[in-house]
Amino acid sequence: MPIKPLIILPDPILRQVSKPVERVDAPVRKLADDMLATMYDAPGIGLAAIQVGEPLRMLVIDLAKEDETPAPHVFINPEILESADARSVYEEGCLSIPDYYAEVERPASVRVKYLDRDGKLQEIEAEGLMATCLQHEIDHLNGVLFIDHISKLKRDMVVKKFKKLARDKAPGKLVG
Repeated sequence: MPIKPLIILPDPILRQVSKPVERVDAPVRKLADDMLATMYDAPGIGLAAIQVGEPLRMLVIDLAKEDETPAPHVFINPEILESADARSVYEEGCLSIPDYYAEVERPASVRVKYLDRDGKLQEIEAEGLMATCLQHEIDHLNGVLFIDHISKLKRDMVVKKFKKLARDKAPGKLVG
């Protein structure tokens, strides 16, 4: 299970809308395993396929703490069926926006249908951190980042910072 490179802001790939997975087969399951390995290595609690450069509607989540047995979840073609009116606020971060965190308000619970890693149709009623994580990752599949849920001023500052970091890391020009 190779670790895949993470796509980092301001890469425009993060704004792509991901395409549905046509068939759950061995390559899709391998991608899920690679995504889990990448997420654990980062370390993170959720990862969408687009964050490793695969524009597919697929994500992985594991909310187990360090001292707990891993509890990986694979969600293929997830779709939010229902969102609660009640709201909750969590401090969110993102592997594609390293070392930046902000409080985001989202529905407190959601009902999501998806295919599991065996291609079986499943449904989950999620609340708390799982609901937040699912919404965060499903946003990725739609080209939406968690910073899109904060004030324009804060978002602009974050984007500017990451554009500067990307420029500073760009290879220099050779003068002949």
